[in-house]
Amino acid sequence: MIPVILIVLIVLVIPVFFIAVMVISSYNKLVSLRNRFKNAYAQIDVQLKRRYDLIPNLVETAKGYLKHERGTLEAVIAARNMASAANTRAAANPGDAAAMKELAGAEASLTGSLGRLFAVAEAYPDLKANQTMSSLMEELTSTENKVSFSRQAYNDSVMGYNTTRESFPTNFIAGMFHFDPAVLFEIQKPEEKEAPKVSFS
Repeated sequence: MIPVILIVLIVLVIPVFFIAVMVISSYNKLVSLRNRFKNAYAQIDVQLKRRYDLIPNLVETAKGYLKHERGTLEAVIAARNMASAANTRAAANPGDAAAMKELAGAEASLTGSLGRLFAVAEAYPDLKANQTMSSLMEELTSTENKVSFSRQAYNDSVMGYNTTRESFPTNFIAGMFHFDPAVLFEIQKPEEKEAPKVSFS
């Protein structure tokens, strides 16, 4: 006959074992998903830095042709610097809602400034024909597409992470170990969702 103490131990230990396995499994899954969305943001970061590096060259090339458009050129550089600073803060913690919101606003402002620059540049045939400007525009277009794809991959990773952290019973583990919700990288205004048109046709 099995001693009563052994039965009590079995009844107590087995549920504790399964709960411990569930907690460890949920915790590890949340860590994995959090690292996945951080890695996805790192891909955005690479593309945004490439974009920020191209813009001064673009402005410098345009400067010789757009002598009377100094304000437009300065606005692009100021918007680029703000976006770069916001990206640095967001890259430090992609899960931070305030940093992601600041980045989305700065990127929207930069997109608007670039759009104005390209609209102004349309009126200068010599600038449109400049080979360096054309090359920079092609690189910028390619980079804009990569930013868009990277943002989609990041948002997909954030959605997977948030869905898991809000699902039962993982939501208890998420709360206990402070797995905060991650924020999507969204552009707020519909007109800002389109990349600036960078081709001279």
